[in-house]
Amino acid sequence: MLAAASIILDIYVYTGIKVLLAGVKPPVKRVVAAAHFIVNIGVMLALLWGLNSATKPPGMTIIHQWLLSVFITLLVTKVVFSLVLFVSDIYRMIAGLINRFKNNHKPKKALPTRRRFVSEAGLLLASVPLTSFIYAMVKGKYDYKVHRHTLYFEDLPEAFDGFTITQLSDIHSGSFDNAEAMQRGIDLANAQKSDLFVFTGDLVNNVATEIEPYIHRFKQLKAPYGKFSVLGNHDYGDYIKWPSDAAKTANMSALFDHHKEMGFKLMLDESIELNKDGQSITLIGVQNWGSSFIKAGNLDKALDGVQAKAFKVLLSHDPTHWEKIVRYHPSHVHLTLSGHTHGAQFGVETDKFRWSPVKYRYLNWAGLMIENGRNLYVNRGFGFLAFSGRLGIWPEITVLELKKGTATKPSTEVRA
Repeated sequence: MLAAASIILDIYVYTGIKVLLAGVKPPVKRVVAAAHFIVNIGVMLALLWGLNSATKPPGMTIIHQWLLSVFITLLVTKVVFSLVLFVSDIYRMIAGLINRFKNNHKPKKALPTRRRFVSEAGLLLASVPLTSFIYAMVKGKYDYKVHRHTLYFEDLPEAFDGFTITQLSDIHSGSFDNAEAMQRGIDLANAQKSDLFVFTGDLVNNVATEIEPYIHRFKQLKAPYGKFSVLGNHDYGDYIKWPSDAAKTANMSALFDHHKEMGFKLMLDESIELNKDGQSITLIGVQNWGSSFIKAGNLDKALDGVQAKAFKVLLSHDPTHWEKIVRYHPSHVHLTLSGHTHGAQFGVETDKFRWSPVKYRYLNWAGLMIENGRNLYVNRGFGFLAFSGRLGIWPEITVLELKKGTATKPSTEVRA
């Protein structure tokens, strides 16, 4: 079905390209036609082959993601070009019907020919997604942004007034194709010199070996109050077919070891007190819990032994956990840090307007939400998955400063 629809689209697009080739010598036309169909059909067939092989470990590799990304780029470009042709063809059909009624004796001239400027306009408009997606794949996915927020809490222990947390999420190490570009993100995170570092899940796409080339890099992250992490839905290896249950278990065990090698304390439905000047806050970490994904996390277990009045910061990968459970839980969790959505890796964000297609799926898909004194922050993700790029929704390093005081509108700063 996909192949047939894609080929039909390629044929329709070529009818517009032919108009641009009017007056060009036949050999050149044949070369252009061959290149058009070979490239587009070739990418489609390679993608179909790749998707079939991606069901086994290690799953979707960098090559698979590039094939998918190129296919999406070509598809969107062709759709934009085709829409211009389609609007023109609707006009031609209407004009043709009118001409047919007016000139019944000249049916051959009833349908106006497609004008060159229509194909030129289509080509110009189609160049916008083409160049944008190329930028997204080459530069955008490593264009790290620091999002700084100051959050106010009346019951924050005084010793933690001004305490800072750097958050990364959704590293998806199996997708990286430029280690040095990714290193700039690690250096930028380290440069924030926060008191605490947290990672909120999806270290890998599918298999533990994906993080191994980068362990020494993420080991560079430092924070005086430690480095803590939780699991995301991709960390469980559920999206590929393992040769045996033992292989899947061994992969999970290796992933736990890699967290430790990087200096992360992996929190599995548990809590820990962070002490400063005789006062404390409680850091809680749960396994993944998502309304449409694996529900392994147990908040009640993680809260066992935590004092009711303790100031609580929760690490939970999927923001639907906050949406469905945390914001209604009898235990007041002051701040929940999540990721998971990636902001769809595509969208528009300005001071006055935000949009991403993922907004139709999540109550909060990026940034801060506050309800009844319970804060949720959703990180846009450090890495990328499937589409090997980011456009408009850039990779994020979050820095949160906790302040003691009356709740007010949080201050926000975004910078490279």
